[in-house]
Amino acid sequence: MIDPNTGVNMSLHSIKSPWGPNATQSGVGPGSLETTKIGGSNETSGQFANAIKNYLSEANDLQQSADMSITDLLSGKDEDIASVASAAARADVSFKLLVGVRNKLIEAYKQTMNMPL
Repeated sequence: MIDPNTGVNMSLHSIKSPWGPNATQSGVGPGSLETTKIGGSNETSGQFANAIKNYLSEANDLQQSADMSITDLLSGKDEDIASVASAAARADVSFKLLVGVRNKLIEAYKQTMNMPL
């Protein structure tokens, strides 16, 4: 879990959401996941898969950005330690969120597989 007493001051608005600020307008987001047909093909799984892919991509971009800023700091190109720490903290929070979502998905799958028929 994330310890709120670590001294890292980060706004939740600075972390990119896979749904974005205008997600309900684009058709992807927590409030817009509706199935089109019952028993037929539904778009919910496709939208969910796209949201996960987008978030994986954003988490990867944040990690690469943090790695690049650390490399720049160590090579002397950048001297702002606060921005490097901020980039590393954003990448860490994003990764922890991604692992948490993965764990919940695995737990839901296991519960589904253990349901009696």
